[in-house]
Amino acid sequence: MVNSGRARPDPAGKRLSAGLRTAVAPLLLALVAVSLVTGICGGLLRAGVHLPATGEMDWLGRAALAHAALMICGFLGTVLGIERAVAVKLRMAFIAPLAAGLGGVCLLLGRQDAGAWLEVAAALAFTAVNLVVVGRQRAAHTVLLLAGAACWLVGNLLFATGQASGSVLPWWFAFLVLTIAAERLEMTRLMPRRPVAQLWLYAVLAAIVAAAAVSGVSLSLGGLLYGGGLLSLAIWLGAFDIARRTLFMPGLSRYMALCLLTGYVWLAVGAVAWGATAMGLPVRDVALHALGLGFIFSMIMGHAPVILPAVAHVKLRFGWYFYVPLAALHLSLIVRLGFGLFDLQVRGAGALFNAAAIALFAVTVAGAALAWRVGGRKKSAETAPVSTRRVEAAQE
Repeated sequence: MVNSGRARPDPAGKRLSAGLRTAVAPLLLALVAVSLVTGICGGLLRAGVHLPATGEMDWLGRAALAHAALMICGFLGTVLGIERAVAVKLRMAFIAPLAAGLGGVCLLLGRQDAGAWLEVAAALAFTAVNLVVVGRQRAAHTVLLLAGAACWLVGNLLFATGQASGSVLPWWFAFLVLTIAAERLEMTRLMPRRPVAQLWLYAVLAAIVAAAAVSGVSLSLGGLLYGGGLLSLAIWLGAFDIARRTLFMPGLSRYMALCLLTGYVWLAVGAVAWGATAMGLPVRDVALHALGLGFIFSMIMGHAPVILPAVAHVKLRFGWYFYVPLAALHLSLIVRLGFGLFDLQVRGAGALFNAAAIALFAVTVAGAALAWRVGGRKKSAETAPVSTRRVEAAQE
């Protein structure tokens, strides 16, 4: 996600990364899987889906209560922490993903305080890592990454001190939104655009952070401002992101562009629903899951083919089959957030469809990795140059 141009050869750093992968990769992978799977199960329970009894089910109730924390902190916090740790090649940087993943486990075990404060520690370590990144490469996108990390820290502190979800969730989503905005700003930095466009982006992101702060005082005013900020960001991304051009390119570029552009549509839907929720309309599920699933998971699906090779050294054979889980995700959201708005049973079915789409994507990625191994090291239809840039993190 961060790039400092051409990095110097660093054999010691490579040995360090290889050693850490061998030592902690299985643990980190397990922590990511636990938070994702239990977070999905908790979300299904909250959506009214009846899950078959599997013995001791106390963890399921706790997963439902901690659904947002498991998905945002336990899952995404761990994933982003791993990516940043691999990029900076510092041993201590792995504290962030380890603490985030272990915090999710504590929440599942009923150790609410321990889990919440572990998430605070994770965000604090993550912020420190981003300070290192800014020190190595001072650029607009690295500063935004640092701001996103700070938002995660604020949200986790509010969570640990027992504040209501209405105060916490805007900060958690601001963390993800600023991180994605930084990523897209880096990827589009070579596109010609007027200076006012850059200032517009900074103003929008500042408004989102300010609205998150206001939400702690006034949910209605803060929600209206937050929704307005998210809608402005969706418009900016739709207007200035390079995906508008790469949509007409073949192979992986087209797939990524489709993921991004459809994600921006869901960002706009979530923005409108967030403001409508602040005005008292019963569309909170639309606001949260248009953002959390429609926007965030579209970004995950789009970037996975380049992130995994760069971070996990897992090569993927790209093909048409990547479009299947993407289509399933969007269709499931239409069912859940559209038709399900008027029927709780349909909403539950849509939520189950959401989970199936995510599972299908995981299977697709695993199959693409296997296809690469079986087919040898032959390159897929196109090589994603960003995959090498993402791990060249401010070595100078």
